[in-house]
Amino acid sequence: MFSDFSGWWEGLSTLARIYWIVAFPSTLLFVIQLVITFIGGDADSDIDADHDGSLDSDSGGLHIFTFKNLVAFFTLFAWSGLACIEGGYSLTIILIVSIVTGAIMMIIMASLFYYISKFTYSGTMDFKNAIGESGSVYLSIPEKKTGTGKVQVKVQGQLRTLDAMTEDSEIIKTGSLIEVADIVNENILLVKRLR
Repeated sequence: MFSDFSGWWEGLSTLARIYWIVAFPSTLLFVIQLVITFIGGDADSDIDADHDGSLDSDSGGLHIFTFKNLVAFFTLFAWSGLACIEGGYSLTIILIVSIVTGAIMMIIMASLFYYISKFTYSGTMDFKNAIGESGSVYLSIPEKKTGTGKVQVKVQGQLRTLDAMTEDSEIIKTGSLIEVADIVNENILLVKRLR
């Protein structure tokens, strides 16, 4: 068996050997990444090869140069190059096809993980998202921050009933329209009556 491999290896051109050397480890890493992703491993454990390689400076942007995408690039780069070598194409065509194919795969992978991350939604409510929203009083709110009442406000696309205080000099009665001005103690809305 080893002699068969040795004979096959000796029969390859230098270019074909280079492509096979790239194809073996990159394909193995690519398969391992797929398996880990499908069995619930951490899909976001990318190591940025170049911080400036993202198309969006925001941390949630489309990152092209990540370890996962580079593995995908080299996998398709190698296999498309080997296919072109087998097809008898010139060195120029082989390099162009393998680089373009690898780059397209990087962009596809980056886009795929970007859009998957957009679908990931945390159910944790951020009270700051309520600031500026209007709603109605559910339970009367005592004047001048002397106690709490309850309001119904749409936050993050859902109607929620939340604790609220006011700095107004009069009680805000049930049914009154209010606007959220600020957050008190991280989870109590500071509201004002809408005139």
